[in-house]
Amino acid sequence: GMTSSSLALVLIHFCPVNLDTPLNLSDTGEGSPSLKIAPGNTAFALHFYHLMASQSPGSNIFFSPLSISASYAMLSLGARSHSKTQILEGLGFNLTEVSESDIHRGFQHLLHTLHLPDDRLEMHMGSTLFLSQDLLILPEFLNDSVAFYDSKLFLTNFHDPVGTTQLINDHIKEETQGKIVDLVSKLNTDIAMVLVNYIYFKALWEKPFQPSMTTTQDFHVDENTVVQVPMMLQDTAHHWYLNDRYLPCSVLRMDYKGNMTAFFILPNRGKMKQVEEALTPEMLTRWNRLLQKRKLELHFPKFSISGSYQLNEILPKMGFVDLFSRQVDLSGITKEKKLQVSKVSHPWSSMPEVGTQAAAATGIFTTFLSAWHNHRVLWFNRPFFVVIFSTNTQSILFLGKVVNPTKP
Repeated sequence: GMTSSSLALVLIHFCPVNLDTPLNLSDTGEGSPSLKIAPGNTAFALHFYHLMASQSPGSNIFFSPLSISASYAMLSLGARSHSKTQILEGLGFNLTEVSESDIHRGFQHLLHTLHLPDDRLEMHMGSTLFLSQDLLILPEFLNDSVAFYDSKLFLTNFHDPVGTTQLINDHIKEETQGKIVDLVSKLNTDIAMVLVNYIYFKALWEKPFQPSMTTTQDFHVDENTVVQVPMMLQDTAHHWYLNDRYLPCSVLRMDYKGNMTAFFILPNRGKMKQVEEALTPEMLTRWNRLLQKRKLELHFPKFSISGSYQLNEILPKMGFVDLFSRQVDLSGITKEKKLQVSKVSHPWSSMPEVGTQAAAATGIFTTFLSAWHNHRVLWFNRPFFVVIFSTNTQSILFLGKVVNPTKP
């Protein structure tokens, strides 16, 4: 199995959409509301990824683009004029093609679809607003936050930073099944609102790895660095696989139980940069179309990576120019005071170990690979990309690059 959790945190300091039509939740076809926002969300995910990759070339990357998109789309409900446009366009939406109400209805449908009960996987994504009890919040902002983003609301006393810190941390710990602890420390007393978005995901592979087949192997971080990793093996399964003739890489798709799937993209040796530059929404679509079921001898490392990023350094480069400045207009949240978005905002994501599932392994693995000769062997023993994807909403939940699986 594997668990992933992620979080986007927005701290807001001091310093009308018509959505009356009911949501049709049975609608999952071509015209479904969540599919309308899928292209924008995917464009945002890859744009954000490329900015991070250029900032820290040799590092592991792991984040939830959907968590960031949902929290800022929700914040846009309270933004006005240029600030609102900048947020929505920065999130990847072309406002001549998708209306503002399409966007909020799309997130509403997407969140609802992700939360449909499924006994095969645990999936929970949500937003919580911690609002200063001294502030008169506009009812429209509160109503829309709850209606579209299913947000929970807490009135808080920010003059008691210790108590508020405790309240926020306890709530997030509970919502993420104990995966995210001590999220915030030292809150300033001038904070008006804290918006937290979290995503928690726990799933089992359709084709689990047998723990008994794991051995210690080399992983080539770069030309000069080799680390030892627990390498899992599957030698009898058929997998969705592509050896790309156009780009120097192999692509493996592994499905989870439930409507989730993972793409693992393995560049040929020395071709990381070339493949990374080609990571586009179109390329993901192309790969998914070209994959074929193949019998594979698959060697896959156990890894657990996490990431934490300063959004105020990345988002301005994506067009969110006003958001972290005094120019920001959040008068849709309150008319009383001028609100400003603080500089401390870090999504935090971690992808715990991929692979093993506690299951009684029967059968003895002594007939070792002699039975079939021209078989394909896929060794994930060098840096690769990971895309965790919700198939029924066509959304990237998590995106990352595993450069060194031994580093958290």
